Order: sequence, then structure tokens, then C-alpha cells
Amino acid sequence: MGYDIAEGTRVYVNAYAIMRDPKVWENPEMFLPERFLDFSVDFVRHNFELLTFGAGRRGCPGRVFAMAINEKVMVTVLSIFDWSLPSGVRPKDVDMNETFGLANHRKVPLLALGKPHHDW
Repeated sequence: MGYDIAEGTRVYVNAYAIMRDPKVWENPEMFLPERFLDFSVDFVRHNFELLTFGAGRRGCPGRVFAMAINEKVMVTVLSIFDWSLPSGVRPKDVDMNETFGLANHRKVPLLALGKPHHDW
């Protein structure tokens, strides 16, 4: 569209504006779940057509519950092990750089060793 964007620039997409754009969605302000009855997009994988419906009132009602369960599982796993780095790896050697995208991930996966507590 004639834009020059420098390499390495972070571009943020305004999903709020997209999900309310009448050029993209018919009656965007109305709750019409039936509009997706014959929709063949796999919303769990790599299709982003439904990305705009994952926020606000249109978001998944189970998301908050799932996050609470995920936090509980993570806390449990973290608390029942003594965590350390592999031998020869110092804390300053751990690369904390991230990738950029819909979700930020570490560029280099963290390798940590978990040793169970003796009181379990």
C-alpha cells in the first residue's frame, strides 16, 4: 500500500478496529454466533480470521478458568521440585531474548533440571 517499514520494526495490529469494521463483518456490533455455522476455518491452528473475536465480550468464557488452572498447575510443578541449571551453565549464560509475534517466546529454550523434594 505504499508504506516503507524499516526492517525490525514492530507493527501492532488494531484488532479492536478490525472486529468492528463493517467492511469486514456484516453487523459487527451484533452478537451473531450463527454467522460462523458454515465457517470452515480451523480457529485453533494458524488461521487468524477469528482472532478479533478472542477479546472483550466476544472472548472465550472459559479462558479465565483455564488460566487459573494453568497457574495452579505451574505453581504446583514449580513448588514440588528444586530447580537448577544443568552443570556447566551459569545464570549469566542463560539467553533471555524473546521472539516477537502474537505471543512472545524465548529465542533459546530454557533447559532446567528439576529434582523432587524429599518431603513429597
